[in-house]
Amino acid sequence: MMKSPLDTMLNIAGTTVESFQQVEGYICLHIKMLNRGMQCPYCQRYTEKLHQTTYILARDLPSFGQPVYLKVPRRRFYCRRCQKYSTERLDFMDWQQVHTQRYEQNIYQRVLASNVEQVSREEGLTGEEIEAIFWRVNQTVKKKIGVGLND
Repeated sequence: MMKSPLDTMLNIAGTTVESFQQVEGYICLHIKMLNRGMQCPYCQRYTEKLHQTTYILARDLPSFGQPVYLKVPRRRFYCRRCQKYSTERLDFMDWQQVHTQRYEQNIYQRVLASNVEQVSREEGLTGEEIEAIFWRVNQTVKKKIGVGLND
């Protein structure tokens, strides 16, 4: 299957852009997961038994000078073997976050280069939100390299 230009621009493996909306002030991409199921985190068996799908809006990197939000399906599957429900984990977003990992990484780099207040103004997020993103990414960086910044 050939990728659409929007899929190529989005560049998130395992997803496709179903539709998009240009809303006043931002772009919203409705994405669909390409996998049919998930591996049960309890028994490791693959399940395609979809229980429910809810959607969240997740902030992504800007495009064409406008903020971009992804309408992300949060799918919950049922495992017949162990009789438990599990929400699918996404490679491009951390659990219970409303930003993509690459957006948070971008915020982190920009705070390192300037300051929380400036990035807060540019992104329309509170200083507390920027600080939370910064420290969450900093913890990930610490784990990867074994040392931390600002220790």
